[in-house]
Amino acid sequence: MRAIRRFTVRTVLPEPLAPLGELALNLRWSWHAPTRELFASLDARKWVEAREEPARMLGLLTPEELEALAGDTAVVARVRAASQELDEYLTSDRWYQHQSDVPRTVAYFSPEFGIAAALPQYSGGLGILAGDHLKSASDLGVPIVGVGLFYKTGYFKQSLSRDGWQQETYPVLDPDGLPMTLLREEDGTAATVTVGLPGGRELHAHVWRAQVGRVPLLMLDSDIPTNDERARTVTDRLYGGSKEHRLQQEMLLGIGGVRALRLFARLTGSPAPEVFHSNEGHAGFLGIERIRELTSEGLDFDEALESVRAGTVFTTHTPVPAGIDRFGRDQIETYFGGDNGVDGVPVEKILALGAEDFAGGDPSVFNMAVMGLRLAQRANGVSRLHGVVSRDMFEGLFTGFDPTETPISSITNGVHHPTWVDTRVVDLVAKHGGVQGDGSDRGSVDWASVGDIPDEEIWALRRTLREQLVVEARRRVRRSWLTRGASPAELGWIEDAFDPDVLTIGFARRVPTYKRLTLMLRDPERLRSLLLHPTRPVQLIVAGKSHPADEQGKRLIQQVIRFADAHDVRHRIAFLPNYDIAMAQSLYPGCDVWLNNPLRPLEACGTSGMKSALNGGLNLSILDGWWDEWYDGENGWAIPTADGVDDPDHRDDLEAAALYDLIENSVAARFYDRDAQGLPRRWLQMVRHTLATLGPKVLADRMVADYVGELYAPSARGSHALEAAPDHSGAKELAAWKKTVVQHWHSVRVDHVESGDLADSPQVGDQLRVDAYVSLGDLGPQDVSVQLVHGRVNEADALADTVSAPLEHAESYEGGRHKFTATVGLRRTGAFGYTVRVLPAHPALTSPAEMGLVANAG
Repeated sequence: MRAIRRFTVRTVLPEPLAPLGELALNLRWSWHAPTRELFASLDARKWVEAREEPARMLGLLTPEELEALAGDTAVVARVRAASQELDEYLTSDRWYQHQSDVPRTVAYFSPEFGIAAALPQYSGGLGILAGDHLKSASDLGVPIVGVGLFYKTGYFKQSLSRDGWQQETYPVLDPDGLPMTLLREEDGTAATVTVGLPGGRELHAHVWRAQVGRVPLLMLDSDIPTNDERARTVTDRLYGGSKEHRLQQEMLLGIGGVRALRLFARLTGSPAPEVFHSNEGHAGFLGIERIRELTSEGLDFDEALESVRAGTVFTTHTPVPAGIDRFGRDQIETYFGGDNGVDGVPVEKILALGAEDFAGGDPSVFNMAVMGLRLAQRANGVSRLHGVVSRDMFEGLFTGFDPTETPISSITNGVHHPTWVDTRVVDLVAKHGGVQGDGSDRGSVDWASVGDIPDEEIWALRRTLREQLVVEARRRVRRSWLTRGASPAELGWIEDAFDPDVLTIGFARRVPTYKRLTLMLRDPERLRSLLLHPTRPVQLIVAGKSHPADEQGKRLIQQVIRFADAHDVRHRIAFLPNYDIAMAQSLYPGCDVWLNNPLRPLEACGTSGMKSALNGGLNLSILDGWWDEWYDGENGWAIPTADGVDDPDHRDDLEAAALYDLIENSVAARFYDRDAQGLPRRWLQMVRHTLATLGPKVLADRMVADYVGELYAPSARGSHALEAAPDHSGAKELAAWKKTVVQHWHSVRVDHVESGDLADSPQVGDQLRVDAYVSLGDLGPQDVSVQLVHGRVNEADALADTVSAPLEHAESYEGGRHKFTATVGLRRTGAFGYTVRVLPAHPALTSPAEMGLVANAG
């Protein structure tokens, strides 16, 4: 049989319908209901056949059908109105245009982007978060440019074998059939970026542009004829291949991504980014490429590093060291040294950026997250608890400082509500005056207005959404069983599976071990009794993908499926394969409760529960990630954790038992507690409270605004300060100052500390005067900050709950000796202690721990 060569012929639209082309290519349709409704109105049957994807639908319409539509004045008027509305959205001032002192452009790098099911370039939470970041940036008018890779087969499609084992397939994507266009030179040829590889080889890539509302997303594609066969496969799939393959992907993302940005700016006239945001360490090589650019302009490596750091933001998403990309130092030497080296960027300097040169580190590896932190002056975790975990995890980079001083802040993730909230929820809020416009503007949904909605209407909508999920679950269960080899005659039971009046709990995640997919199976008989309870039954919808190389994760999925296959419970529990955006958009609204039971504190954020909450669902979760931060006792339930139990099996048993008890005695009891009108008043009170209190917090609009105010704007200001002069004099001065401080820090010491007399029994409010005599050697008082660190003394005779206060320079003596003094008030009772320390100080430093240098009093 001959091999079939596939290609996509793009639809030629009649002139009156020409605006449909832009409407289909701009991915704003994926969250803008009026645009989707317009396409559905053209041909409802073909809209469903096209999986509700505009570009695919246009390809299904015949020339005769298009001509007929073009002759319909009502259709043409609707198309023209939609086009005008999109143009207004793309060009009008929005939230960002009313802010001051903010960057002109921000570059946002991520290895994956979950924008829509029509563009499958994501695997899980990291990509979905990146997609929501771009969409909310568009709604707010934030001038972001996304940078990623185009994977020929995406992640993978998941199906199940007869015995419940995960199977992966990798359908090849035709980029010409996707909502994106090829970036081209002025002469029409494909624009290309090139990255050097060892042995004189080169890695070339074309650049695809997807338009996400106002935000361009650039995706690099190595599957082009100018590459050799090995290079063509670099972007074959997401998170696949060997370590070398992964290294080449990350070089293309970071180095090639910066070059793609320069190419895009040249071809479109768009401004160069002032801030570079690396979403996880995968894109860390972007900093190396920017250093290379600056060294080619005459700066040395250290000067270029300071300039790059000032304008770089790094977000870490992993709470465990095992989740970080590491490469062998020998690999980095091969790819960045020798014949592949670059003048001004010595490989030894690159290796130092990613070195695990701290206690417990592995000297043989190059750590991408460590490099990301060293290349960025500002870094953050993705929830308040994750910030704590991250500071603990990376404290080795800042020896001599408390973990609380590790310079990693936190911005809690959010979700893009127009993408994830069912339109009927927004319609109900709008009916009672709680929505302005189309619901896609910041603050356009007044979540507190749910207090004006009658219980009957909320409960009726919740049943409608639950029924929608039941229909969808039956369809997916049937398709899965047929794929597993069942005959239609075996599947009659599916027609009665699930019930739109039964309490529905959802659990859908990636399947690494720490997320504990099978915690619900610790006591199978207890779970069975909950599912089959005669008066308060529960039904469970489960979904999730395991990484193809994770055999343990696949076994966990198989355990769930084998339990769910049992004849007595299969109408109450199902595993739905191939969890993706399309499934999620029916799953979140239809679930009454969202379950999340990770091993605390290993969930960085966990935004799926946010999406459920915005649809009127309640959370049932371990206090981890965002839930640890915003659980208040009335917006769901907290699963108790067995902290301090070292045996993992015993801990799982204890937490599973707590989960069963909560479901039976609290969750189900409240759901089925009905009044004379058949309404669960207390349940609905929790739903109202959840929407009113969590609604404003869990939005990606809030998250992106936080990034702008806390990270992007300060980074741009810091970058401007170092690059204000044409010769980068600010960066040069800072690099020279740091070099001087490092050279002379060995001479810095606290010689002697004196304190003023206090009464035998000092009282709260008494003043303590401290004089510190400090030797600075060849450094001056302007180069340091001398601090009084004081707090209570704990049982281990160490300072706790400390506060730092600056000491003022008082006198200078011969030999580089100086006196610093301060007076502090005693603000609490109990054992009190203090010490003095010296830190480097410079206006361009953002944290006292930034240089990792400290001299403490002996």
